[in-house]
Formats: sequence, structure tokens, C-alpha cells
Amino acid sequence: MIFAITSNVRHGAFLGLAMLLCMGSASAQMYKWVDASGKTHFSDQPPPPTAKPSQIKAGGGDMGGVSLPYALATATRNFPVILFTTNPCAGCDEGRNFLKARGIPFIEKTVGSDADVAKLKEAGGNGSMPFLTVGSAKSTGFQAEAWNSMLNVALYPTSKMLPANYQYPTAASAAPKPVKAGPDQAALRAAAAAQEAEKRRKEAAAAKPASSTAPPGFQF
Repeated sequence: MIFAITSNVRHGAFLGLAMLLCMGSASAQMYKWVDASGKTHFSDQPPPPTAKPSQIKAGGGDMGGVSLPYALATATRNFPVILFTTNPCAGCDEGRNFLKARGIPFIEKTVGSDADVAKLKEAGGNGSMPFLTVGSAKSTGFQAEAWNSMLNVALYPTSKMLPANYQYPTAASAAPKPVKAGPDQAALRAAAAAQEAEKRRKEAAAAKPASSTAPPGFQF
């Protein structure tokens, strides 16, 4: 497999319009914020600038298991960031370090098998890496300017805001192997009980004295 560093980022008005349309589809979300008097509000409208920063959980799976600042959590929920990487890949290392330096929560998916490649292509990749998705926006190859543009349009904070205790999820295969189901314990117990019952039946049959066929009053 050849890992080239190319870019297919669409920028300008088209990318901005696409992102705005995506944001429109997510406008039904609920916002939580606290006013100056300490009263908590729930609304489908963004909080006013005077609202106290509200800590909410980031959506879209395990994103470190901690509360994120409001702006970062909202961007993460509306435009989740997924990074496809392989090893060795210098561009992948640069891209990963870039996202962490800016404080962007992301999920990393590794590509190392044919099944992984198939998942990469399903996501819109062409086989070259790193491959980044920010919501529906896509970029092949690491280019800091292009990635910054995608993240800015998605309203990710330009400076790092991640809590000190945040931990990035462990990188996992793009096409993880299905977990093999363990034996059905209830079925195993039922089978063992049936075997024990059959064993006892046979033992009882063997211990039962054989019936005599001699005429009445006859003795050997």
C-alpha cells in the first residue's frame, strides 16, 4: 500500500455552506447554561454571552470520560473528529500530534488489514493516510492549514481547552474483529443436569433385582 500525502479538502464557500447545513440539522439539541443568578436553564437556543460556562458531557462515544468545556463539547458532539492512521507513517504521527497540541478530542482508527482498508474507503478515504474526518468534511494527508480550516469551520476552539485529566481513547482497528461469544452458561448447566439425571437412571436400573421366572412354590 502506498501512503501519499495529498489533500482533497474543499474550502471556501462550499465547505462553509456544507458545515452550516450540518449545523442546521443538529439545531434540535438542548443547551444547558447557568445565568448570573445561578439558575440553570435548558433551551434549544445557544446561551447568551453572559451565561456561566456550562460543563456538559461530550457525545458520540467514549471521549475520555470527563466533562468538557461547553464550546468544545458542542463541537465534539456536532462534528466528531476521526483520524485514520497506519504504522509506520510520519504524516500520521504529525497529524496526531497536531490534534493533541490544539486540544481536539478525536478517535483514532488504525488501518492494517484488508477489512480496515474497506472501512477506510467506506468513510471516504482513498487508501492514503493520514485520513481525517471532521463531521462530514474529509481530508487526505496531513496539512496543518487545511486541518485548521476544517476545525475552525466546525467551531472547535482555536486554543487548547482540554481538562488536565482528559485521556484520549486508545487507538483501535478500523474494523475490529467481532468478539467471540462465550458458551451459554445456562445451557451448560442444563446439559450437565440432564447428564446427571441419565446417570442416576442407569444406576437405579442396574441396582434393581431381576424378576424371577420360576413357577410358584418351586425352589432351586
